[in-house]
Amino acid sequence: MGLLPVSGATLRADARVREAARGIGARYGVDYTDDAAVTALLAERRKSLETEQRRPAAYLGLLTLMAGMFLPFGISLSPTLDAHLFAVLGAAGGLTVLGTALLVHARAQWKHALRNGPLAGYREVLGIARAHGIPLAHIPPWLEGRTTGGAGGGGGKGAAPIPTYPPVEPAPEAHTETATAPSTSATVPVPPKPWAVSYYERVADAGGWHDEAGCLLVLAGVGGVTWAATVGTGVGYAALPLVPVAIWVWLAGRRQGREKEELREQALKYVKELETAQAAGARVPELSPQLRALLDDHH
Repeated sequence: MGLLPVSGATLRADARVREAARGIGARYGVDYTDDAAVTALLAERRKSLETEQRRPAAYLGLLTLMAGMFLPFGISLSPTLDAHLFAVLGAAGGLTVLGTALLVHARAQWKHALRNGPLAGYREVLGIARAHGIPLAHIPPWLEGRTTGGAGGGGGKGAAPIPTYPPVEPAPEAHTETATAPSTSATVPVPPKPWAVSYYERVADAGGWHDEAGCLLVLAGVGGVTWAATVGTGVGYAALPLVPVAIWVWLAGRRQGREKEELREQALKYVKELETAQAAGARVPELSPQLRALLDDHH
């Protein structure tokens, strides 16, 4: 089913969150405490939003805007266009305005689909859960209209962020079982984080400089030897040891890359274990930025 921001069992465990979620669900016709229903909703709405972004109006607007911006550059290349300077500039301005209008329209349609309907209700539920002290394991960037990438699992605030509500004091009955909604989050353990996953979180954003450093060292070594051979001075040969140093740097980079790939597999395995535990009713803690980014890339 995939890792949800919060499981239905965790929402049902707090009577206040449960009632709020059911009230919001009644408005949108979705049971937000049903994991299967939420999973189906997220899959369907994500596909719908991707379709919105690929509508012909968006592509046509981009092409029209590019034509309007680059048309003036063709004036100096074509005598025909130069002879009709004002007409060409007017056409370029019209294309630019039309392309911008199409892109704005496409963006507005995408925002409307993102901000309205059952997704808006689900974000309300997540905001209420967070206000009641319930951790949100992972919020997909697309759900908030954020771009993917980076350790934070998305860039910027997003077009539809999770709403923020004042924190709520915990109630004594927040995690008691009821006859209609038994809480399993207290009995289903969360898998312990292996050492390899913790190490992956520390090194996931490290490295990446070995190729560039190796190339610079090789260029410096070859350049020094070339200068020594051309000018006839032996000082330049002192740069020759930089070549084996560059090879050592490349080998170190490859070794680090293999290690990170092995750690990445361990991290993915741990996330799968969390998904299984969440499906069984466990309260999954908030993932680290590195694991969120890994999950976004994997999906």
